Amino acid sequence: MTTLRKGTLAVAAGVLVLAIVLFVAAGALPGLFGLGCWALVLLVGLAIERWRYKAILGAPPGPEWRSNGERFVDPETGRMVAVYEEPASGRRVYVAADA
Repeated sequence: MTTLRKGTLAVAAGVLVLAIVLFVAAGALPGLFGLGCWALVLLVGLAIERWRYKAILGAPPGPEWRSNGERFVDPETGRMVAVYEEPASGRRVYVAADA
């Protein structure tokens, strides 16, 4: 996750928490429904990003993992990435190709 993305997420979460505190302090509990919906959207987006975008490792994970020959340029970092698979489970990991 990039610094910009982390910062944006932190600011959005902080604004939501502050707004919830202000709504509760003002006694405007019905307004919390809208804030709850936005908080849910934020959490679902974060969960999808964590599931969809995998971390790029600096070194191959272990001797049981094999490179499958697949390589691509990571659009976020611009680095060449190699794909490794664990034959027993079919799991995949992404490793910086220069590692």
